[in-house]
Amino acid sequence: MLSDPVTAVKGVGEKLAADLGEMGIYTVEDLLAYFPYRYDVFDIKPLSELIHDDKVTIEGRVIHEPSLHFYGRRKSRLSFNVEVEGVAVKAVMFNRSFAKKQLNPGDTVTLTGKWDAHRLQITVNQYKKGPANQQTSIQPMYSLKGDVTNYKVKKAVTDALKTNQHDIDELLPPRYLEAYKLPDRAEAVATMHFPKSRIDLKHARRRFTYEEFLLFQLKMQLLRKIKRESTVGNAQHYEPASLKQFIDSFPFSFTNAQQKALNQILADMKSSYRMSRLLQGDVGSGKTAVAEVCLYASITAGKQGALMVPTEILAEQHFQSLQETFGDAASIVLLTGSVKGKKRKKTLAAIEQHNVDIVIGTHALIQDDVHFNDLGFVIVDEQHRFGVEQRRALREKGLNPDVLFMTATPIPRTLAITAFGDMDVSVIDELPSGRKAIETYWTRENTFERVLQFISERAERGEQAYVVCPLIEESDKLDIQNAVDLYHQLDAFYSGSLTIGLMHGRLSLEEKDGVMKQFADGDVDVLVSTTVVEVGVNVTNATTMVIYDAERFGLSQLHQLRGRVGRGDKQSYCILIADPKGETGKERMRIMTETINGFELSEQDLKLRGPGDFFGKKQSGLPEFKVADMIHDYRALETARRDAEEIIEAGMLESDPEFRHLQIYLENMAVFQEKLD
Repeated sequence: MLSDPVTAVKGVGEKLAADLGEMGIYTVEDLLAYFPYRYDVFDIKPLSELIHDDKVTIEGRVIHEPSLHFYGRRKSRLSFNVEVEGVAVKAVMFNRSFAKKQLNPGDTVTLTGKWDAHRLQITVNQYKKGPANQQTSIQPMYSLKGDVTNYKVKKAVTDALKTNQHDIDELLPPRYLEAYKLPDRAEAVATMHFPKSRIDLKHARRRFTYEEFLLFQLKMQLLRKIKRESTVGNAQHYEPASLKQFIDSFPFSFTNAQQKALNQILADMKSSYRMSRLLQGDVGSGKTAVAEVCLYASITAGKQGALMVPTEILAEQHFQSLQETFGDAASIVLLTGSVKGKKRKKTLAAIEQHNVDIVIGTHALIQDDVHFNDLGFVIVDEQHRFGVEQRRALREKGLNPDVLFMTATPIPRTLAITAFGDMDVSVIDELPSGRKAIETYWTRENTFERVLQFISERAERGEQAYVVCPLIEESDKLDIQNAVDLYHQLDAFYSGSLTIGLMHGRLSLEEKDGVMKQFADGDVDVLVSTTVVEVGVNVTNATTMVIYDAERFGLSQLHQLRGRVGRGDKQSYCILIADPKGETGKERMRIMTETINGFELSEQDLKLRGPGDFFGKKQSGLPEFKVADMIHDYRALETARRDAEEIIEAGMLESDPEFRHLQIYLENMAVFQEKLD
């Protein structure tokens, strides 16, 4: 049976079982699901088609007796010539002295190894006497640990398939196998381990790519359904007429993208289910205006609203902005770590007695002594900066309030529907008309003095600048500019003509806020900073962003930094100082100078960096897929998402016998049970 321990497989003893356990293989099913991470394909190509430094396979005749040389301790080098297509190719093998007796002049051999096109030489890592098989040979290569070898895994899998392949149940309903022309599960498992051809392997991979995406999306859709149905009776009955008047009071018209996002959120608020929606939009796209309208709608429904942001200075800025927008229409308070003593007690009492409509603050909003009277609408700004527990604590402050998560990090659709599969997603992908595009330039380090002169010229017009670099202090490992050195360099260059500020991650929260306040108030002309400025305040007078060692950053991060300027009506500039060595770095710089659309950039960034690096590996929240690749298989991801929505909405798991195996599989998944708990 598949649930039997791996020792049930012929040839797997206690020692091998313990080693396999280190690889996460405990049962027969685990072994069969442990797919190769790559395949060595041995097919013979003409010499003219071989690519330098590639792993290749050639077939030829040994011309003379191999020459053997020993060096070092127990090291050897065996070399001989092979005739291939009438050409003498040199073959070199290391530490294979025994092969000298096996290879004789006139023997036909098949050699696999690294090809050196300049020397017409192959460095052999595998060989066999005799011609290559007529069919292409595809060898599975497994990820290994300890004393486990590729041969041991292949043998164990072979024996497991002989006795257990018929026990592998089909999970996918026949309608999907037929519609997408997918092989059945048992056949696909065998093919993943021992493919007979590239075509067979391609179809087996397609099958498991779709299966992995479908199972994950089903979990997400089930979770979403459970969240929704657990909060029936959550409708907010706002006043449409008052809301229209409020929207008309804005000094600008909403873009089509803003209006669409607003309609989606308002529809959620009217529904009987608790909203859980992600609003993503580029810097300056107008997310805050949409959020303000939703807060006002909640107030007209007799509820309280809360806005949680990562930093005190950002909270203060939102507080001032909302006071200007709402005027006498709402009572707004600020609650941060700086609000202490009698003032804090008074503020907390006002919140609990519903003498306050909107509370703006940092993580101070989720302290145990904060009690809302009737919290109906919660906004979490730059949601990825808060942990899951912090977000949950804020949600629990109200009786299942509607929650809107906001981010200015443009997230590619493939990641959004995976990482946030249990949320609805709204996108503002349109900038307000008349907004001046930030001019972006790429230059080399030897022009830095000219860049500083440019900053000086802008400063004479009363404008300010950011200069951002990757490290705080000098590093022996990385020869890249650092904030402390750069601060002293600029201070010396300007000799008191400009005021230079310094901000980095090792400063305390109070110190950071102090420096940022000086910059926002115009007391600092140039702010030298690490990327802590990425999510910062709205300094409309800052018009120049200089990013030092720009090749060290991903596209999305560069775009976020660029978005710190261009907040006012003046023309703004972003200058990338970079000397990238590789093609990827050069491509990043080129894309940045040509594209200002954050969503286009995020898609490019995903291709260049991969999903783990996009969010940061530790906090990505992304599932680990064995076969599927979110970037290259995005069409399958979209298809699986659509199918999962249909299956859950139509109740197919419970009502259609075709879906019985899928239902059982989901019910037995421990991870899913933990999420529900």
